[in-house]
Parts: sequence; C-alpha cells; structure tokens
Amino acid sequence: MTEPVTTALVVTYHTGPRLHECLHALDGDPAVSFIRIVNNGNPPEESAWLQAFADARETVTLLDEVGNIGFGRAVNFASERAPDGNLLIINPDAVLKRGSVEKMIKAASALPAPWIVGGKIFDKWGVENRGPRRRKLTLFRALTTYAGWNTWTLEATPAPREPVPMDVVSGALMLTDTKSFALLKGFDERYFMHVEDVDICRRAGEAGGCVMYVPDAGALHYGATSDAPSKTVAAYKGDSLAHYFRKFASNPAERLLAELITPIITAILVSRAKDQG
Repeated sequence: MTEPVTTALVVTYHTGPRLHECLHALDGDPAVSFIRIVNNGNPPEESAWLQAFADARETVTLLDEVGNIGFGRAVNFASERAPDGNLLIINPDAVLKRGSVEKMIKAASALPAPWIVGGKIFDKWGVENRGPRRRKLTLFRALTTYAGWNTWTLEATPAPREPVPMDVVSGALMLTDTKSFALLKGFDERYFMHVEDVDICRRAGEAGGCVMYVPDAGALHYGATSDAPSKTVAAYKGDSLAHYFRKFASNPAERLLAELITPIITAILVSRAKDQG
C-alpha cells in the first residue's frame, strides 16, 4: 500500500532562529514528503538562509516575495499547488515530535470529510500550552476567559489517553487533507491572524465532518518568537474575534451583542500586551 503524501505548510514572519529547528525537524521526519514555506517577511539574512535551505532540497519549495498577507491567506496560497494527500499546518516556531504525523493520519483514517486532526502543543518543560484542546467558542466563553475565568480552553483538565473528538484544535499543529481543505475552501482570509483555526474547526463540524485531538501527537512550541509588537498582535486578535462573532451570529440580537462585547475583549487583550523594544 502506498504511503500517503504529506505536505507541511509553514508561514513565517520575522520568526527568528526557532524557524531553523522547525524546518530541520520537518525535513528529517520520514512522514513529511514535502515542505512549502511562505516567507511573509523576514530580515535579509534570514530570507537568504531560507533560500539556501530550499535550494539544497528538492522536496522544499520557498514561496517568497508575497508580502505580509496574513496567516490564513498564506496557508491557502501554499496549499494551492500541494499534491493530493495530507496537509500539515505547523507554526514556524514549533518543532514536530517524531512519529506525530503517522499517529494523526491513523486517527483520521475513519473520519468523514471534511476532517481536521490536532495534537498536543507543549512548552520546553512538556507542559501543554493553552489552546490545543478547546470548546466551541461563544461570546460568554470569550468574555469570561479573557477576563480571567477560563471557560473555553481545556489544558487544565485531565488529558485524554486516546484520540477524542474536540470542538477546536490548534492551528499551530493541524493535519487535514487536500479534499477536506477544498471542501472547506481553506481558511477564511478575512482573519489576518488568530481565530482562523477556531473558524475552520467550527465549519468542519457544521459541514458534517469531524475534528479530532490526538494526545500522543505533538510539537514543542516556543511561542512569542516573532518580532511583531505585542499590542499589534493583540489588536489583530481582537479584530479576528469581532469577525468571528459577526460571522456566526444567529440573529440580529446576537450580532448586536457581539458588537458591544468584542471592543471590551479587545481592550482587555491590548491592555495586557507588552510592547516590545
């Protein structure tokens, strides 16, 4: 039986040196067939390193000079000419745990399309990050969670021992296939960054598909390695939350409530962010 083709999609913007670890781990993983890198913006020396990395490997494609087009749009762009098979979406500051792709593929084997599979995202001490396991996002959960009472993410709950259905998994490590991604029409490009993973997981479930979390698959996630200002990132997250709640509002009253609440959430996020430099 022919092994499935898996193409890793990596979007990088001023990621820093962790990008090298991410790409070398992908390049050395036997379950990763191809790597497609979108250079949304990096210093000249880093761009030169990426070009040399790609030039030395027939399985690596560098998609350069596209400008900073946002995460979701960049992933969609990278997926356009990927061969039929699996798509592994992974953050540029995440280092894939060996054997994870095989476990994610196995968990997906009986799932209806469109399917999405996620894994454990953990820090250098092995502690699960916030976000790999999440409930469906609602206005109540967003407001309470960002105010300090977490009703949304599940990292503080006992971890499952086997693959389990999950409302939302993290876009920092997400496996799907070209058929499912096409059925979902990729990420919603109106999110510049953040929340696009929440959106696509919700759409997969609503389309009759399945989202699954695989605890034995995972990646070391350094996090916060980009040079992008923290308050700018927080503002983008607020904008993305506003778009999400407007998009999924079931009636005019819910839409009005979203318009009233999301500025409060954005203010909380920006106030907590620390400017860099």
